[in-house]
Parts: sequence; structure tokens; C-alpha cells
Amino acid sequence: MEKHNFSIEFFPPKTPEGAEKLRATRIKLSELHPKYFSVTFGAGGTTQQGTLDTVREILAAGEQAAPHLSCVGGSRASIRAVLADFKAAGVSRIVALRGDLPSGYGASGEFRYANELVEFIRAETGDHFHIEVAAYPEVHPQARSPQDDLQAFARKVQAGADAAITQYFYNADAYFQFVEQTQKMGINVPIVAGIMPITNYTQLMRFSDMCGAEIPRWVRLKLASFGDDSASIKAFGLDVVTGLCERLLEGGAPGLHFYSMNQAAPTTALWQRLVK
Repeated sequence: MEKHNFSIEFFPPKTPEGAEKLRATRIKLSELHPKYFSVTFGAGGTTQQGTLDTVREILAAGEQAAPHLSCVGGSRASIRAVLADFKAAGVSRIVALRGDLPSGYGASGEFRYANELVEFIRAETGDHFHIEVAAYPEVHPQARSPQDDLQAFARKVQAGADAAITQYFYNADAYFQFVEQTQKMGINVPIVAGIMPITNYTQLMRFSDMCGAEIPRWVRLKLASFGDDSASIKAFGLDVVTGLCERLLEGGAPGLHFYSMNQAAPTTALWQRLVK
């Protein structure tokens, strides 16, 4: 596993209790020695301060941290200020995203697409930041076509992205086909597979409907058959996602990025299975 890029994602806590819980989660997950922890960034910058505070705490603990930066609704001046804050905090890695429009938000600001944000970061800061961008093996839900989505990804890499993290998925073939297609286009940046542990059927269905991630029919039916039996859902989910991770790593994925949902147990259980 050492040769792979293994990372874990958090979202900024909204309450003091949430901050305490995340602190405990991070301490547990740091025992797995991930390459870095990423911290999400709310639409329109709604959690900007929370992201920075969480990142500072991770860095102060001696871990690597990568804040997400979404540009939707932002201006060049506001993004420039955020980049200065990140540099001052000691950040050297950024996950650069377009981001979603907050509810009722009319204008999209000065940046329309993530490639424009990547280009701006490079123009402002040179090579100071290692920039990760998003990739969508099952096609971005707002893309006009799979080919358009590939072209959008290519523009982000051409603008200066160093690597990519995918939306989560449960179909390894979709990932491998996406990587193969990008390589045929001359794109050779590492594309790390995003992994979502399965712990709650209702929550997983809601997230997947929102982001366009497909849950294979057999997995969906099996999860639904467990009803409220959370222990069975977690055990089955662990088997499914472990198998997915093993296939991805054996097939050449450069690493895994775990969407932790600010919980230590699901990612730890997966990791323990994978290192055996």
C-alpha cells in the first residue's frame, strides 16, 4: 500500500461538538498515516473559515492538509485573499473545484469553470500549490455528453492541475475506461479513485441521486433487503467496497481517496482489510 497515494476527506464542523468529534476522528485516522487530509469548502464559500480553521489544526498536528477551494460565486479578489490565507497557514496542496451554486444564488461570479480557477491559481502562485481537480468516471451530472465531460477534464489538466480525485463510484470498469480515455487524449496525471464507504442505505441513495453516482442494481436490492438492520448493511457494504478497492489497486489505480463523512470506523475497517 505504501506505493499508493492514500488520503482522507473531512467536512468542516459547524458546531463546537462537531469540532470535538472531528478532532477525535482525525486522531484515530492519523494512525493510518494517510498522505494528507482534505477539507471541503462550502458553496459560495459558506464554510470558508471553517475550512481554514480545520486545515490549520491538521497542520499544527504535524499532518498534511489540502483545503478544497470552490470558485463559484467568487471574485478574483476574494480567491486571491483565500490563496494568501492558505499560503500563510502553510498549505502546499489544494483541491480546486468549480463547486455548486448555493440555493437561490443567481450569478456565478468571475469564474465559470474549474479550469479557470486552476489557471488563476497558477498565475497567482506559480508552482507553490500541488493542485488536485475532480474527475467523473460516470460523467458529471451536468455534462452535455461523456465527450464534453472528458474535454472539460482535459482543460483542467492543461490549465495546470497536477492530479485528480474522482467522484465516488461502485463500478470499477467505469474508472478504468475513464483513465484509458484520458490517456488516449495524452493526459497522464494521476487519477486517484474516490471511495465512499457504505454504512447507511438511505443516506447513500440520497447522495448518489444528487451527484450522479450509480449504485449497481444488485447492490441496491441487497441493501434495501436489509431494512433497518444497520449491522448487515455495514458488513455487506464493507465487503462490496473492499472488493472494489482491491480491484482498483490491482488494476493500477495510483491511490484511494476516502470520503470519511467525519467518521473514523468505516475508513479504518476498509484500510485494515486492504493492508492484510
